[in-house]
Amino acid sequence: MNKKYIKYIEYIVNDIELPYFKNMEENYGLSEKEYPLVLSKLFNQSVTIKGDRVYGTNGNKIYFEDSNGDWAKYEYDTNGNKIYYEYSNGYWNKREYDTNGKLIYSEYSNGSWTKYGYDDNGNEIYYEDSDGVIIDKF
Repeated sequence: MNKKYIKYIEYIVNDIELPYFKNMEENYGLSEKEYPLVLSKLFNQSVTIKGDRVYGTNGNKIYFEDSNGDWAKYEYDTNGNKIYYEYSNGYWNKREYDTNGKLIYSEYSNGSWTKYGYDDNGNEIYYEDSDGVIIDKF
């Protein structure tokens, strides 16, 4: 690749807004074969594109976009647990996991949340949510 083309791709990565597929085509005139160049830099990992879905190096889906431009983005921790997702309608969810991969906290865009606790065998022994529900399973 020549330097001018590389600079153009870097410009797009720094300038592009969601929805990515739609904007790469309509605003930057890129062809589908150029999408991985932009998306791999944007997501900071090698990507595979299958139709309207983008998968990261670990095989997890990291982006989706439909023909209307509605989209979803996903993030994962090093263990492959989904820690964040966001949709074009404004909905999002954040998650935290313990060292055994068990969900311990989840927070939602509407302000609600849930907490979980587990015993040494991985059995759920505690539940609490933002509505004030507390279940202690000892």
